[in-house]
Amino acid sequence: MKLHISLKTINCLVVALVLAMSSYAQQNPQYTQYMYNTMSINPGYTGSMGTLDAVLTYRDQWVGIDGAPVSQNFGIHSPLSNEKIGLGLNLQNDEIGPAQEMYADANFSYTLQVSSTLKLGLGLKAGAKIFNVDFSKGTFENPGGDPLNQNIDNKLTTALGAGAYLYSEKWYLGLSVPDFISNKYYDDIEESVAEEEIQYYLIGGYVFELSPSLKFKPAFLAKYVQNTPFVVDVSANFLIMDQFSLGASYRYEDSVSGLAGVNFMKGFFVGYSYDYTLTDLSDYNSGSHEIVLRYTIPQKNKKVNSPRYF
Repeated sequence: MKLHISLKTINCLVVALVLAMSSYAQQNPQYTQYMYNTMSINPGYTGSMGTLDAVLTYRDQWVGIDGAPVSQNFGIHSPLSNEKIGLGLNLQNDEIGPAQEMYADANFSYTLQVSSTLKLGLGLKAGAKIFNVDFSKGTFENPGGDPLNQNIDNKLTTALGAGAYLYSEKWYLGLSVPDFISNKYYDDIEESVAEEEIQYYLIGGYVFELSPSLKFKPAFLAKYVQNTPFVVDVSANFLIMDQFSLGASYRYEDSVSGLAGVNFMKGFFVGYSYDYTLTDLSDYNSGSHEIVLRYTIPQKNKKVNSPRYF
């Protein structure tokens, strides 16, 4: 049975977006400042900073569209006294239209010293997700005439992921699958089964020291999900006097972004990014905003190496 949705109002546009999401897959949000919350997609990163590191991210996407995606993420990780082992916790909340997904996962990594300058972090993550849908938040032309009107309350599923993170003082490269488990929703209604497809992430970055007071930090993120467009995100940031960050990024056929950040006090960083939409949705929204707040405990009696730049 086909659900007829009016596109004359913004609310109906949002319902169309949510139904599209349910028909194909529930996917993780795509953060513009992905280089600051790497553990959320790659558990191999856990503990790689050599000290306790905590990151809080807030993303408000497609501002101006009612029910557009809003995400919050909090991650905290640290190496143990045995510096080869890292432990971390990641919490996330995603909302889009009538759907909300909350999840928490524990991260574990073991670091191998590949050479005198190269390390490899091998990580695992495991956790649980709670999924809710309240279709009363949508506007339908034929309410009650389609099985998609049935709500979902506190659907609990599990998650299991893995990742490898190779890094030195100048560069990093990571490959990960945040969740190997394909969870299904609407199990009792064949017409409306939504399945979370497996996602593959490849990330990388380099730090060029142009002068004692200027560093250039290009980075990229590529994501592959079956039956969805390939996502490629490239960014270029300049770090000035080890205090101010300024740069831009481009997501293929999706958006262009401006990024800025500042280090303040001892160990604190705040970053902001603005995305301008390049798709047809640009007619309905005024862009996306993202804020990052990070705290890294300064290391004592030890040189902090360049992974802190990632």
